[in-house]
Parts: sequence; C-alpha cells; structure tokens
Amino acid sequence: MSSILNTVDQRTNLVGENRLELLLFSLNSRQIFAINVFKVREVIKVPITTKMPGSHPNIIGVASLRGEAVPVIDLRQAIGFPPSRLENQEQNLIITEYNRTVQGFLVGQVRNIINTAWTEIQPPPKSVGRSNYLTAITHIKEQDQTHIVEVVDVEKVLAEIIDYDVSISEEVLDHNLLSEMVGRNILIVDDSATARSQVKGTLSQLGLNIIECWDGLQ
Repeated sequence: MSSILNTVDQRTNLVGENRLELLLFSLNSRQIFAINVFKVREVIKVPITTKMPGSHPNIIGVASLRGEAVPVIDLRQAIGFPPSRLENQEQNLIITEYNRTVQGFLVGQVRNIINTAWTEIQPPPKSVGRSNYLTAITHIKEQDQTHIVEVVDVEKVLAEIIDYDVSISEEVLDHNLLSEMVGRNILIVDDSATARSQVKGTLSQLGLNIIECWDGLQ
C-alpha cells in the first residue's frame, strides 16, 4: 500500500509513447478491475464516513479528508454487484478527481500499478452489451497465467449519481463565438462513451462538426 501511495503522483506525470498506467484492484472477488492512474489522487484505508439523508443509494457516506468533504461511492454496488460489507478489513478508498470533482471509490484489495501500451487495450466484448460499466479490457500475466483486467467506466458511474450540466451559459454563447465555431471540425477522443457524450453535448451547441473516436489509433 505505501509503495502505491508514494508513487501515484510520480506515475501520473510519466509520459510514455502511446502508453498509459492502470491502478489494479479487486471488488471483493477474483476479478481484476482497473482505473487510469492519471485520475487518481491517492489510495487510503477506509476512514469514518457519515451517511447523508437523501443521498444516492451508491453513496455510502461522506468522509472528511484534510478538511474536505468527499463523497464515498461503493463501486461494487455502482456497477451492479451486491453492496460491499464495510467491516471487510481489506477494503480501501481510491480518491479520484473527475470533472473537477473529488470523490472516493470504495474497493477491495488494491493490487499494484501497471504500465502498458495502448495497443494492449481493447474495447469491451460486444457480448457484454451496451449497459456495462467498462471502457476497455486488457490482460496481465502472473505466474504463467493470463488474467483479464476490466477497466471501469468511472465517468458512467458518476453520471448516474451526479446530474452534470453540459449547457453553455448565454454569457459565453454569444453571436461572435458562434460565427467563429459553426462548421468547424473537432475531434473528440476518449475511451469512455459517457465522457464523449458529455463533451459532445457541450460542443454541439457551438455548431461544430464533431468526430468521435475511441482511441488515437481509431
């Protein structure tokens, strides 16, 4: 755990040619999950949380981290599994920042960080359907065995909890800006369909011709 905490900041600043780094963890099962290290602030043991009345069912409470109130999301429950058991001593909290908001994801055992090439990242199999919570899958080898790693679509998890406003205010959306933007081409690249949809929802108000891609290779 301490080695992961000490290297998250360093690893988010690493620039590899067409590479990314993934933080691997479990959700109290044998399956291995991952999220992009770039969005990870830190990994901590589960602190005391306070349940807030009327909060979303996937939010187990709010934790105070260095004076900041951070919502804690049960990632296991959020992606369709039975709720986590808070008394499980192996559980950890992954503190992340998405869309300028900070949140903690309750997970099981945190394993390690891997550095892998984008060529090793594949879209989820079509057999899982469009309602899944994956952006991609990859594979790792441990003791001569190959394991599937499922990369979680965190943006989708958050979008089902937080109602993001993708509209552009009238102060920004003026005639001069529209006249400059209308008809121009813009490329959106993100492995999360939810993230692409959010960006597209904002940029479409500018009259742009939007091209979407899952990755740089596409």
